Amino acid sequence: MSLMKNEILEQAVVTRRCLKENSAQIDSIVSELNSRGIRFVVMAARGTSDHAAVYGKYILESRKGCQVALAAPSVLTLYNKRPDYKDMLVIGISQSGQAQDVREVLQLASEQGAVTVAITNYPDSPLAKTAKYHLNCFAGEEKSVAATKTFTAQMILLASLAAKWSGDRAFFEKLEVIPEKIQETFAHFDEVKSIAKRYRFMEECFVLARGINYAIALEAALKIEETNYIRAKAFAISDFQHGPMAMLQKDMPVLIFAPSGPSERDAYEIIEKARKAQADILVFSDSEKLRALGDCSISTPGGIDEDISPYVNVVLAQMFACSLAEIRGLNPDQPRMLNKITKTY
Repeated sequence: MSLMKNEILEQAVVTRRCLKENSAQIDSIVSELNSRGIRFVVMAARGTSDHAAVYGKYILESRKGCQVALAAPSVLTLYNKRPDYKDMLVIGISQSGQAQDVREVLQLASEQGAVTVAITNYPDSPLAKTAKYHLNCFAGEEKSVAATKTFTAQMILLASLAAKWSGDRAFFEKLEVIPEKIQETFAHFDEVKSIAKRYRFMEECFVLARGINYAIALEAALKIEETNYIRAKAFAISDFQHGPMAMLQKDMPVLIFAPSGPSERDAYEIIEKARKAQADILVFSDSEKLRALGDCSISTPGGIDEDISPYVNVVLAQMFACSLAEIRGLNPDQPRMLNKITKTY
């Protein structure tokens, strides 16, 4: 069994531990945010961690109602400019905590008096030491180059912050169910592997989602790219219709995350358009109606709201990428030209 598959299967335990072990620290962060009247958030991250930040933007804006921006670290490191982070919450996200350009954002924010938070898997990392507060992924060592369990840990930490900062106890109770739903998702591994065989000769694909699952489309595409060397391009369904949809053609693989909920109608409409183009459509959904529209489909656990669906969807996406790599005779743990720790400046 690959390291990646092992680490996928650890995510129920990791997310449960994340919620428990970071509870007091998140309470401390929320206390300072409330006492200072903080209303604006900036997040800095790269790669998979940046996709967690995209999820964080959706969950914080929708739950707390604050404005959230994604930082451009190059403004500091390449152009030597100093954005004003005063009176903001600035969050740096990095699995290893060694992303130097992300650290530069936190360092400047700290100097300007912002509330700074690092989310990493290593409390002794440079990023963790730079921030006033550290939220620990508690994922244990992640040995596969392709990040899995640290991604869901980062997501649930951001969601927990959103729940506690907004005072939304009902939403926090939904988060407490996530480990159980992830565990249910593991039962779909054989289903996913069977579907992945259909795509063993795939050279390119689109990955689509709307709203809060856009972050999962981004992460799914990255996992397919780095473990299978396939050109995978992710779009929000809304953006896909502003030009890229013209590239749809017969037998073009299109993966669509389509949970029941507010984004369901948009998913239905894009599936219909892809069908007219005779694309090869793979639907990830808890809706039998939507799954029936695809050339093939993967069922997701039901009984969860759309804002919780990213957790089961990303686990299925990880399973798909991992299974596809193994079917193609590739090692998902050691993609060519990549290292576990990527230091960007």
